[in-house]
Amino acid sequence: MNHFTLPSRRLRSIPVVACSAATILGACLMAPAASGHAAWFAQRGGRLAFIFGLGADDVDMVKRLPLVTSVDGYDASWKAVPTRLELDGPLAVVNSKSTLAVVTAAMDYGIWSKPPQGDWVKKGRDEVPNATISEKNYKFAIHIIGALDKPIPALPHQTLEVVPVGSGLPTLMGRPLELRVLLHGKPVAGARVLRDFVNDPDGDAMTTGSDGRVTIRVRNQGLNVISATYDGPPENPKKEDHVEYEATLSFVLPHKPE
Repeated sequence: MNHFTLPSRRLRSIPVVACSAATILGACLMAPAASGHAAWFAQRGGRLAFIFGLGADDVDMVKRLPLVTSVDGYDASWKAVPTRLELDGPLAVVNSKSTLAVVTAAMDYGIWSKPPQGDWVKKGRDEVPNATISEKNYKFAIHIIGALDKPIPALPHQTLEVVPVGSGLPTLMGRPLELRVLLHGKPVAGARVLRDFVNDPDGDAMTTGSDGRVTIRVRNQGLNVISATYDGPPENPKKEDHVEYEATLSFVLPHKPE
């Protein structure tokens, strides 16, 4: 088994765009689903693994491990717990000697452009001037493992985060769950929230209002991966049209005893 210890790096700040209307369940705007790849945590072979992919199609995380900029663990009271990722065959799995309530990770996925024909390429607009879109990508993931004493706060290294408003989660699928999306620790308007990124990545997304909130109904009695996507201004306008921030919140609702 190979070990990989990750350094922590802070991401560059961007301005927050305000919006005038608060969001409530009956007034959420619907938007096309975000179709980009995301990162999340899920059980694989009895261990908690860091996954990267689109919907049910996850890709090789091992070769993408150098793109991970931080991994952080916390107990139920939000005390930091030493945590890292390590390689276990084709998986990148979480390793901590203490009991974790939450684990997080962040990735700098670089600049990608979509030519008029063909697949996305890892180049900027300066190299693909006729691209239909060029974007810088950051990926963030929060996974709830155990019960929490307090709601999830603004966390280090999580530039964008989608989190429950309260400290508890529903126990049954179909129950409502109020979420808020934070950018640099503040509610953000215009974030697109998808309630089931793994099983319905092409579904309609809900859009946050000025309070950064939406209310969904929990989709699965099992693994839930909720995604939030926000487009911010470019860091380098010569290379990208905008910066796409994509965050996930994952947790598992238990099934009935066998």
